[in-house]
Amino acid sequence: MDDRTAPTAAASGWRKSSYSGNDGGTCVEIHDGDPTGVPVRDSKNPHGPALLIPADGWAAFIGSLKNGDFPS
Repeated sequence: MDDRTAPTAAASGWRKSSYSGNDGGTCVEIHDGDPTGVPVRDSKNPHGPALLIPADGWAAFIGSLKNGDFPS
């Protein structure tokens, strides 16, 4: 993973994880369209830092989620 902040992520274009609830709890947002990777941030802190995850690392992470590789 890359812990650089994502300076290219505009204020719009963020989308919340489909697994995030509407209760204001733990929510992860990602920003589509960044050519260098996938910016990820905490929706409760939209002006805080965003992690920039390399695209191949993000794809592997999502593949593992879909495979059920993480305990619930």
